[in-house]
Amino acid sequence: MSKYYRLKDFLNDQDRDHIPMTFSDIEKVLEFELPASKQYPAWWSNNPSNNPMTREWLDAGYETQSVNTAGGRLVFRRVMKVPRQNVSTSPEDVGNENRERRPLHPGIGFMKGLITIEEGFDVSGPFSDEAWDEGYLGEDRLMESKAGKLQK
Repeated sequence: MSKYYRLKDFLNDQDRDHIPMTFSDIEKVLEFELPASKQYPAWWSNNPSNNPMTREWLDAGYETQSVNTAGGRLVFRRVMKVPRQNVSTSPEDVGNENRERRPLHPGIGFMKGLITIEEGFDVSGPFSDEAWDEGYLGEDRLMESKAGKLQK
C-alpha cells in the first residue's frame, strides 16, 4: 500500500470532474510534505510506473492537467468514474487482497470470443504472401471439391 492512499480517498470523495489544487492543498490531504521531486513536471505525469502517488490518482479515475510546477498548482481531471467500494484503504489493511482495483478500459478484451484460430495454425510463424481471397480460408479445396462433383 502506498503512503499516498489519502489522495485517492480524497479524490474518490469528490463529485467534481475538475479539481484545482495547490501542492500545499495536496500536502494537507496527505498529512505530510511532498518530496523535492514535486518541482519536476515528470513527477506529475500520468505514467502509472512514474511514482507511487501517480497510481493513486489514476486509481481514483483522475489524471493531472495544467500542471504549473513553478506556481505549485495543478488540476485533477476525472477521466473515468470509479465506483466507490466499501473497502478501507487504511495502512492497517496492507496486503488486503480485496483492495479496490483500477478498472480496465472498455476496449480491453472487447473482441474476446469473436476470433477463432484454426487448429494447427501456427500464429507465431510467418504468414504466406497468398492473397486473402485465394484460398486462405480453404476456398481452393472447396472449389476443387465442387468441381469434382460436377464432373461426375
